[in-house]
Amino acid sequence: MAEQSGFDSLVALMFYVYVLKSKKDEKLYFGYTKDLRNRFLQHNKGLVESTKNRRPFDLVYYEAYMNREDATEREKSFKKSGSVYNGLIKRISKSLKS
Repeated sequence: MAEQSGFDSLVALMFYVYVLKSKKDEKLYFGYTKDLRNRFLQHNKGLVESTKNRRPFDLVYYEAYMNREDATEREKSFKKSGSVYNGLIKRISKSLKS
């Protein structure tokens, strides 16, 4: 039980970069958050202004970081670097077809 508690504590410290796929228009949305589960629910409930008209969403990918700056830099790299974006799309291509 102590191992689970330690894991839960570690998870609570993480920052997440995530990719959502709209079931409505099949476009991708990239974001970062401290609470992945809650943020996913916010997107699907229409509580996020930038995505409320594109819901519902599937979570197709995420990465976890111990540091906020690492997470925000990674999110920006997905949005601004074609090679990083294309590399990710290639890596998760089967997940995107699901």
